[in-house]
Amino acid sequence: MKVRWGKLIDPVIKRRAWIQRVLVTAIAASLAWIGGNHFVPNGGLVAAIAATLSVRISLNKSISDGFGQLLGTTLGVGTALIAVHFLGFGVSTVFVVVVLSLTASKALRLREVASINVVITAMIVIGPGLAESTAIHRTVSTLIGTVIAIFLSYFANPNTPAGRTVNRITVLAHDSADLLGEMSESVVAGYTPEIAGALLMKARQLVEEIPSLRAQALEARSYAAWVPTARKDEAEDLYERGVALEHMMVQVRTISRTLFDMSFDDELPPLVTEKIAYALSCASLAIAQEAKTIHASQKRLPGVSFASDLRIALSSLAEEFMEGGRKIKVTQYVRGVSLVTNFERIANSLDLDSPAITEVQPEELMGLAMLTVSPLVHGKKIGGKFLRIVPKGLKGRFNR
Repeated sequence: MKVRWGKLIDPVIKRRAWIQRVLVTAIAASLAWIGGNHFVPNGGLVAAIAATLSVRISLNKSISDGFGQLLGTTLGVGTALIAVHFLGFGVSTVFVVVVLSLTASKALRLREVASINVVITAMIVIGPGLAESTAIHRTVSTLIGTVIAIFLSYFANPNTPAGRTVNRITVLAHDSADLLGEMSESVVAGYTPEIAGALLMKARQLVEEIPSLRAQALEARSYAAWVPTARKDEAEDLYERGVALEHMMVQVRTISRTLFDMSFDDELPPLVTEKIAYALSCASLAIAQEAKTIHASQKRLPGVSFASDLRIALSSLAEEFMEGGRKIKVTQYVRGVSLVTNFERIANSLDLDSPAITEVQPEELMGLAMLTVSPLVHGKKIGGKFLRIVPKGLKGRFNR
């Protein structure tokens, strides 16, 4: 009985986040239907569609995409009214609306899905049967649906942006550690081109996950910048750990490619092969330990380094290549030096002392520029720009 019950419950538990988002989207669409019909004549359908399009995995994403959708829709409505006035409703109107909606999405730095949503919503607003009153009703309905979706997006996921970032870092770190462990075992057993090719394919698939890791870390950082309840220091630490993991994943792929090339050339001395396998094992263990620590405490413990054994292993590997330089083929020697460099970069990333992590400025946050900083800070910047264009005789009135 327990086994049957487990087969029914386990799939639901594993898909909890997806199920919760589906239910929240359905509730948002239903409430938007009620609100749209209540405040706007026959506005329920447009409001429900707007709500469905605007519900995102988090409040931050929903506000970014929803606000951009509203701006794009407003632009589409205004453009359509002008186009109809001069050109009449037809292909030219549709062309102008699509072009300007996509342009507005690009200016607001919305991602591909959100950009398409802007166009869809604008097309819903303008047709069929465009009239000024109809356009206004549909714009208001879109506003109602989007606002409801933004509010309910807070409940769309059982975890916070920081929590999702921790989970993403943990999963990808364990995947990287497991892949390095497989490489270590394969080197000891005999690294044939077939085995090396299979592991290289896994490494390529691992690197393809970097954009999702980066987007999640950026979301947590952006969310903490303007939500008072979020811990900004934790988000900054997770962002830095995400960048470090991204560098390590790239090195894992490079190591896999180097070992793949080595498998086609002359065999290395047994002691060198043993040193490479040991360095791979140490790197795997260090990344796995770091992932467990981050998952347990949701932050990096100060003063704790898991790269000490890895540094010892790569130092021993470097010495072995230097001592056996004359016995090793030049191409294999160069690849061995490359492996040492890759391991050193992994160690530096684990300790967060790589200049590529500490000295390079953080990339611009995804989403709307106005949501990358606190609203108060953004308001002060806008106020400062406004005062610059105010005549000197009037500035005194604003300072009172």
